[in-house]
Parts: sequence; structure tokens; C-alpha cells
Amino acid sequence: MTVRLDDASPAHGGKAAALGALRRAGLPVPDGFVVPAAVAPRDLPGAVAAGSRDLARRAGGPADAPVAVRSSATDEDGAHASAAGQYDTVLGATGTDRVVAAVAACRASAAGPRATAYRAATAGAAPGTPGPGGLAVVVQRLVDARTAGVLFAGDGRVVVEASWGLGESVVQGAVDPDRWTVADGRVVERRTGSKRTRVDRSPGGTTTRAVPPSDAGRPSLDDDTVLRLAALGRRVADVRGGPQDVEWAVDDAGTIWLLQARPVTAALPEPAGHGESAGVLRGTGASGGRASGPARVVRGPDDFASVRPGDVLVCRETDPAWTPLFGVVAAVVTETGGLLSHAAIVARELRLPAVLGVPAATDVLRHAGTVAVDGDAGTVAPA
Repeated sequence: MTVRLDDASPAHGGKAAALGALRRAGLPVPDGFVVPAAVAPRDLPGAVAAGSRDLARRAGGPADAPVAVRSSATDEDGAHASAAGQYDTVLGATGTDRVVAAVAACRASAAGPRATAYRAATAGAAPGTPGPGGLAVVVQRLVDARTAGVLFAGDGRVVVEASWGLGESVVQGAVDPDRWTVADGRVVERRTGSKRTRVDRSPGGTTTRAVPPSDAGRPSLDDDTVLRLAALGRRVADVRGGPQDVEWAVDDAGTIWLLQARPVTAALPEPAGHGESAGVLRGTGASGGRASGPARVVRGPDDFASVRPGDVLVCRETDPAWTPLFGVVAAVVTETGGLLSHAAIVARELRLPAVLGVPAATDVLRHAGTVAVDGDAGTVAPA
């Protein structure tokens, strides 16, 4: 009722298939197993228990070691649509009961509002339509990350974004991450972000805590590790046959682990130079294009009802639960987040202009009226 990750195929969804291919190629992917979509709910406890025992025999350690539980839908991590962040992920689950609950939560998320809204926006599916082929679930040993993030490997360059702790801070857009660009085997650009929070494993799953000021302003990786990541990213792209977004983690021993790889569905914007203009706010151009509309500050789900078609969404950060708004608004502006966050990936797929990492945007633009967003230049200005 489970499949070893080494044996995963496209029948087990995009994420499992990619991880299986990378393990077979000898790349450093944490071991795990797949719960196929066909396993009935009543059989999940037995399947998870058996899979966990088998994993413990192969990987060593107890059967109830902490794991990462991730969706692997057949319409996820594909060449044309990533579904980045649209299905649930549960980190730090321990014991059969908690892992079974995590598997069930991943499965249920396939019919949730963010996944169905994403499918409607990217594939024309009717809202509420479940993904084709059901949803398999990957269970992997959790990497207790010292530093983690995402890299883009393709078009002659590798872009790496990183922050302290587990990678959720970066993919959820909760921090302004560090960023490096590697070309011709060397680091050609560095940018240190303001990494104010971090996510780490805790007995109940994960905990978010503040980053000490001494760490918030210093790089979370050294250049040697960045170059090692870039080399691994290029190998992933070679194995998978094209540019890739890769989630990764570095443990306390300095070992790099690859956690996920998906085809790049929309190219990164080219870096833009910044001139100075009065009244212009600047951030990271995460999704190209230009759009204008009324600035609509949204501080949480309670404000969703205030959003109107054509508004410019202005918020501190966007997590995947905000995806339904992406089909309504004209552009997105956030205070935190990087080029490789889930919000940025989805915005690029939807051709929605987005500027991320604009300091104090929710306060500055609260009464701004109509604004113009330039996702290529990374600017927000009065219209």
C-alpha cells in the first residue's frame, strides 16, 4: 500500500516522480515513501505504519522519527502549471496517528478553495473540480535545517534565495530572503535580506520565532555553499531535462539536501536597474508586466470581501490561502517575499504583475488611491 520513494513514477504525481528520479540519479534527496492515491482512508493507518517501519529499516532511527508530509498530485509540479503551495504540506509529524492525519489533510486540500481557484485560473477548470487522478502523498524524513530556501536553475544562471531554519519562511513569502546569482561558476550578485522570523521543528510540528538581530542582517549562507547549491541545481536541471525550481535545506553538519524539484513554468524577470524618482516605492520585480488600479490594503482573510476586480492587492505577505484573490486583482504588492516564493511563482504563471519586498507598503499605500505597478522595474508609483 506504499511505494518506496526510489520507485516512484509519474503515476504517483509530479512531486514523487521528480524526487524518485533524483534519488535514482544519486542526488541527495531524503529517503521516504509514497502513499498512492488509491489507498482507501480506512487503510491509511496500516499503510503509514508499514511504510514508516520500512523507512526506519533503510534510513536508521526510530519508526516515529519526524517526517515531512507533502502532496503529490498528478496536476502538480508539471511543465505548464506548478500548483506551488496550493496543496497542504505538514512538517514535523511524528507517530502513525499524526502522519495519518497529515496524509488526510494533504488529500483534503485538493478540494480546498485555493487549489480549486488555482485550477480554474490556470486550466479553465470549474471551481470545485478535483484534480485529475487523485492525490498521492510523499512522506520523507524531515531535515532539521540550519538554513533552507529555493533555487532557480536555468537560462545560464542560478538564483538562490535563503533564510534561517526550515524553508517555509522563504516559500510562504514570510521573510525578505537573502539572494545570490551565480553565473559562469562564480557569484555575480549578492543581496542580504532582513530575515526577521524563522520556522523550526518543535514537539507539536513547527514553531515560528524571531531571529536575533545579529543574525537577521547577516547572510544565511557563505559563497562556497552557494556555489555547491548552484552545482546541484544544474545537475537537477540536467536530470530533469530543463530549468527547475528546487527547494533545498542545509543541516547543522553542512550537508545539502534536495527536498523538491519542479519545472520552471514561467521565466524569472530580468534584473532591472533603479533610478531615483520622488514618490516611487521600490521592491523586487517578481512577476513582469504593468497594471494600474486602486490600492487595496488587505491585512488578512477578514479583508478579502473588500477586494474588487481591478484592485492592486497590497499586503504584508501572501500565503497560498490568498490564491483566490490572484484571479481578481490587477497586480500584487507585498512587504516581504522573494523571487522564488509560492506567491511569485503563481503570479508569473497568471501573468499578474507583482512587486515584492516593498518596505512598509501597507502603511504607505493605505490612502494612496490609484497606483501603477511595474513588475519589470520593481516599482510602485502614483498613477
